[in-house]
Amino acid sequence: MNAPLRRVGVVAMVLFGLLFANLNWIQAYKADEYRNSDYNGRVQVAEYERRRGNIEAGGTALATSKETSGKLRYLRTYPGGQKYAHVLGYKPVNLGDTGIERVENDFLAGTSDALIANRIKDMFTGDETGGGNVLLTLSKRAQDAAYNGLADNRVGAKRGAAIAIDPRTGAVQALVSMPSFDPNPLASHDSEEATAAFNKLENAPGGPLKNRALSEVLPPGSTFKIVVAAAALENGVGKDTSIPAGPSWTPPTSGAPIRNAAPGICPEPEVTLINAVTESCNTGFAQLGVKLGADKVKEKARQFGFEQDDLTVGQLGEGGLPTAPSRTGSMEAPDGATDPAALAQSSIGQRDVKMTPLQGALIAGAIANGGSQMRPHLVRQLLAPDRTTSYYTAKPNKLRQPVSGQVASDLRDMMVSVVKNGTGRNANFDGYQVGGKTGTADVSPGTPPHGWFIGFALDKNGTPVSAVCVVLEEAGDGGSGEAARIAGKIMQAAAADSGGR
Repeated sequence: MNAPLRRVGVVAMVLFGLLFANLNWIQAYKADEYRNSDYNGRVQVAEYERRRGNIEAGGTALATSKETSGKLRYLRTYPGGQKYAHVLGYKPVNLGDTGIERVENDFLAGTSDALIANRIKDMFTGDETGGGNVLLTLSKRAQDAAYNGLADNRVGAKRGAAIAIDPRTGAVQALVSMPSFDPNPLASHDSEEATAAFNKLENAPGGPLKNRALSEVLPPGSTFKIVVAAAALENGVGKDTSIPAGPSWTPPTSGAPIRNAAPGICPEPEVTLINAVTESCNTGFAQLGVKLGADKVKEKARQFGFEQDDLTVGQLGEGGLPTAPSRTGSMEAPDGATDPAALAQSSIGQRDVKMTPLQGALIAGAIANGGSQMRPHLVRQLLAPDRTTSYYTAKPNKLRQPVSGQVASDLRDMMVSVVKNGTGRNANFDGYQVGGKTGTADVSPGTPPHGWFIGFALDKNGTPVSAVCVVLEEAGDGGSGEAARIAGKIMQAAAADSGGR
């Protein structure tokens, strides 16, 4: 054989070898990915031959499937409409699914390894057993209070979020993002209709598809003072220790003075730490943060959960709805040294400090729970299609211990004082001890500030029943007070709903 033919033969062999390798790669390693892809139409059609399991909370079906006479046998429906949209997500025919519908898809669809016995039984009986059922931790009353509170807020805010958890277990009692959306059109069997509905939502003002409770990071304002107060308590400052205050204070490296929200707030040269929290004294906490130093402030924030990149909310293991990390940001000058002006602003929850509503609820929950921060979760139980067998039941799992029991007790006293005597009075309700911290966070010149509230409720025995965070974006004056009012309603509802506990 001459040289040109040999070269052609070698090239052909190499090409056949590459083709063979690629075929084996697809069949051996990529098969599951392609088979389970949201865009595999054949698999989707087959999936609709089996009734998808319910997603429920408190005995109420929040997502269910009804039989149709069309090519696709079952239509996914969401009876609660917008109220649960950011928890449930949606299960579309021609788009990627989201929310609990996505993270628990295999179990809901009946294709999970846990349900293999049902599929084997179907091979012999000819039946088509439905998918498994997912039971959530949500309290219906608390979810109603959160949704209605945000939708009917008294300051005209168009965007915001609310999340409540059981401090003892981490069970999510309520999760609402505003604006919301109706997932039913997105699950339509008419692919053009579903795509049009998605495109409309994708381009709608306010980003209704965004889960703001878990993925929006905003300056937390004075709610961050609780983190600084915790650092102070661990470094020799008691709740009754006097700290420098005053009507105005200018950091050493900045000509811009830090002032309080009103002239009547801590105008005296010194105030106790508990009064600084109660009055929300900016000058006091700016000076306190600078005295503590950036490392201690950042470390305490990290211990509460800031900077965590891998937290999800679903089951208590891996997987779940993704969350955005909260950040303390830079507190340094260009030369790398700590910038006192940046540290002072950060210590009152401004500058580059950014927090999710979930993080706010976790901070309040840890303080209410004696310093133990529990891992948040949404899935309470996985039940077989016939509901006779449980494949998963959530068991509380400690996430971290950001503060000691004594520090948590002191912080509880301070936050209770905020609700009794300070800026958080709107959160109070009868029969429970309520603590919290308001926050007003500046955004940019000419833009109304965000209104925040983080807080907790304890029963008459001192047992924590709910911890909450509410944020109203660009709410302006009165935003934090309104956030406190909504938070109080959510906690009151959670306390009244045994299913949420």
